[in-house]
Amino acid sequence: MERLTGRLVQMYGNIVSFLRKCIFYILSVGLIPNHIAFIMDGNRRYTKRLNLMQGAGHKVGYSALMSMLKYCYELGVRYVTIYAFSIDNFKRSPEEVQSLMDLMLDKIEELLREESIVNRYGIRVYFSGNLKLLNEPVRLAAERVMLATAKNSKAVLSICVAYTSTNEIVHAVRESCEEKWDEITLLNSSGGYVPDESDHLIKVTDIEKHMYMAFAPDPDIIIRTSGETRLSNFLLWQSANCYLYSPSVLWPEIGFRQFLWAILNFQRIRFYFDRKRKQL
Repeated sequence: MERLTGRLVQMYGNIVSFLRKCIFYILSVGLIPNHIAFIMDGNRRYTKRLNLMQGAGHKVGYSALMSMLKYCYELGVRYVTIYAFSIDNFKRSPEEVQSLMDLMLDKIEELLREESIVNRYGIRVYFSGNLKLLNEPVRLAAERVMLATAKNSKAVLSICVAYTSTNEIVHAVRESCEEKWDEITLLNSSGGYVPDESDHLIKVTDIEKHMYMAFAPDPDIIIRTSGETRLSNFLLWQSANCYLYSPSVLWPEIGFRQFLWAILNFQRIRFYFDRKRKQL
């Protein structure tokens, strides 16, 4: 009986996978987004709604994330970014922060396993943010994953931890100023250079190359669950011309239907965003 049940489950899984590939084949006739970002909102509300133990919603949310990553890479989306942990999240209770750090450590180490989604799809992983704020075990694990996946080239996963967009912008401006200061010092020592008001010492390109997210193009779609339409200090610099999709489901509840709807809406209105980008 168990063997028969296992075969039926496997058969059902194969049928679902085949149908999904057919749908993706049809979608590929239109423009496929190059970069999708996710704000994974609603894990704690999911826990409270179902009266689960603390942290259970985040564990279910991790399974939802694996499904979203699989859909993205099967469709041909090259860049995926997730908002995993904001700098503001450090203001939560020490017990909750420690629980999230423990879960993060466990899931980061899971990415190193041979059968992980990272190895299955040839994904290069970046951890973006002020990583110095992370505790040492999590920071070292993140560094190991980035080093282990550095040669992967089929797709890119950016995990924003200890991140806010304002922190990213301040970091980029500071780095740009330090770089230009060295340049000005060198010019002064060699030729007595004195900048005037017409000089643009720091340009947009200078700031952009020092962003945590400098390795990735701007997102085409940002998906935030729970029906919220706020960006919550996420990719503010990069999201001037992207489609924001806010399904009402909580993050652990997100599924293929919401993903499909996001892609269809993006394909429907992409001409508007293309026109806006050309005007910049």
